[in-house]
Amino acid sequence: MIVTAPRIRAARWPAVRPWIGLAARLGLATVWLVAGAAKVGDLAASGRAVNAYQLLPYDVATVVGAALPFVELALGAILLVGLATRLAAGVSAALLMVFVTGIVSAWSRGLAIDCGCFGSGGQLAAGQAPSYLPEILRDLGFLALAGFLLIWPRTPVSVDGWLAGEPAVEDDDE
Repeated sequence: MIVTAPRIRAARWPAVRPWIGLAARLGLATVWLVAGAAKVGDLAASGRAVNAYQLLPYDVATVVGAALPFVELALGAILLVGLATRLAAGVSAALLMVFVTGIVSAWSRGLAIDCGCFGSGGQLAAGQAPSYLPEILRDLGFLALAGFLLIWPRTPVSVDGWLAGEPAVEDDDE
């Protein structure tokens, strides 16, 4: 019997998928940890960055901006250890969709702001141009990682697997 290339690829998927999931989980964890750590030292600046989008009242924007770094750090830590991976991926996906929507909104309204994704953000100085398209594409890439984990949350080296008493790698699809 001759085995065709698609059949070989299909046979490898169950063995490779958990490791792709691990890379997605750790990559998304790193994103959230870096983003949260970059903002947690200056919560007022984070609030100003959220306010720069002009989507929320000032007081609400400052509270959201002050809370956001802690949400990002919590998501990063939860994903890093692999606890409630599907839930963390769902919250990540929702948050990333909010971010993309906010950037698209700022772009469509002609605002000149720094997204504040990995730092203080806010209004750009005169003559500085925003980089909305790369920010949107980057966040869509992160959204793809979250989507992968929503579909296949089981990954090696995770608290989820340890609590369930599962082997580090499974040979079947979920």
